[in-house]
Amino acid sequence: MSAHIPVLLKETIESLNIKDGGTYVDFTLGRAGHASEILKRIPNGRLIGFDQDQEAVEASSLTLGKIGSNYRIVRSNFSEFESAFEELGVEKVDGIMADLGVSSPQLDEGYRGFSYMHDDILDMRMDQRQTLSAKVLVNTYSLEELTRVIRVYGEEKDAYKIAKEIVKRREKAPINTTFELVEAIKAAKTQKDLMKKGHPAKQTFQAIRIEVNHEEEALMTILEKAPKYLASGGRLAIISFMSLDDRLIKNAFKELSITVGNRDGFERPEDIKEKDYRIITPKPIIPSEEELLLNRRSQSAKLRVLERK
Repeated sequence: MSAHIPVLLKETIESLNIKDGGTYVDFTLGRAGHASEILKRIPNGRLIGFDQDQEAVEASSLTLGKIGSNYRIVRSNFSEFESAFEELGVEKVDGIMADLGVSSPQLDEGYRGFSYMHDDILDMRMDQRQTLSAKVLVNTYSLEELTRVIRVYGEEKDAYKIAKEIVKRREKAPINTTFELVEAIKAAKTQKDLMKKGHPAKQTFQAIRIEVNHEEEALMTILEKAPKYLASGGRLAIISFMSLDDRLIKNAFKELSITVGNRDGFERPEDIKEKDYRIITPKPIIPSEEELLLNRRSQSAKLRVLERK
């Protein structure tokens, strides 16, 4: 198993503008790469971490326990953070971060069924308690549903052809393994496409993972609800890896921070209410050349930060 290297670590920690004594939240705890650095800076503060993966919860607890005891781990999808905040008595926080990437251990542990590079049972569940897995999805979704998932979440131009090939193959026998799915994807691609750089199954696997784990719904939830929990000066920092997510984050931050006057001109300037937030990153922060050399998986990472005034 390879160790998880936290992406944009220095930039994320700096962007959060951490102050000792504050309350900070990591919505995507993983192996506590970012959370560890936050906890080191708040000996008199409080860290709350969310993760639905039991293996991640256990690993991060061991890591954080070596730094301090002023943390709490919640095993749930971060979309359920409001109920957790209520239970913990949290009304306002000083910083929130989320890394929307899949951790290296999840990708590299073949038995988790996330990777097109390992042959194992199709799974892709971040939370092993849920019933929907990649195997269930691939073998039960209709042609139309499969096409939608692969096209929207994978931004795959051959979505319909791939979905059609999956449906054709599963009529003969269930698609149970990662390599069986890879073969179906390859069969739907032209020889020219198969010769291109990058794995032909990457976008489809990404799409299925997102659907299985309800990742887009979770992101929309935090974009809509998390900012209101920020204290004055508190910041929300989100690292994304897909253009789809980056657009959602960019547009949500823009809507929260840019004041638009009345086009009819009936409002006086002093009557137009200023927005409560400001964008810290007009352009997303991307990995340095040094980081790209050390961690190729950081290549598509983009960090955007919002602050409550």
